[in-house]
Amino acid sequence: MEEYMIILFRTILIYTLIVLIFRLMGKREIGELSILDLVVFIMIAEIAVVAIEDIKAPLLPTLMPMFILLFIQLLLAFFSLKSKKLRDLIDGKPTIIINDGKIDEQAMKSQRYNFDDLLLQLREKDIRNIADVEFAILETSGKLSVFEKDQSISGITMPLIIDGIIQEENLSKIGQTTFWLRKELKKQGCINIKDISFCSYQDGIFYLDFFDKK
Repeated sequence: MEEYMIILFRTILIYTLIVLIFRLMGKREIGELSILDLVVFIMIAEIAVVAIEDIKAPLLPTLMPMFILLFIQLLLAFFSLKSKKLRDLIDGKPTIIINDGKIDEQAMKSQRYNFDDLLLQLREKDIRNIADVEFAILETSGKLSVFEKDQSISGITMPLIIDGIIQEENLSKIGQTTFWLRKELKKQGCINIKDISFCSYQDGIFYLDFFDKK
């Protein structure tokens, strides 16, 4: 009877602890978990099973890896907020699979993503014909974001500045240069790129958001 009571106590304690840990890690839908999130969640689940089953093992040392994983996750989250390069390293970057109605086979190959995957995810979005797709973006979570063709809308929102850093790759995608961007931003009254937290461009229109003043 005592053994069952210990198991019950450990189960309730670890359940509460895991809920708390996941809340501290932040809110994300299951389908939006990064590879790092998934690895951490699997490791925590394995640690929890060991802590519940091995009732003879001291509880605190068994749970210690959970707190270490939580600390690592929070530390990475803090630094990734400060660094776009670290975010790209941890989470990866979205990949444009269909660009302006044309399939990018090289992008598919780089992500080990085949036509069966593409057609499956298009069907899940009730799209029967690839010809109806203007843009399709493979997100870092593996989810496919799809934009159907619409004569009233052209292009997609292209981030050109994130966290005060010019996104050279996105500039090249719209056929422009850093010189052009700085010139256009100067027309908008913005001199210092470092003051911009986010800048996007679509259909000849800029969206600008500046860092909050401390």
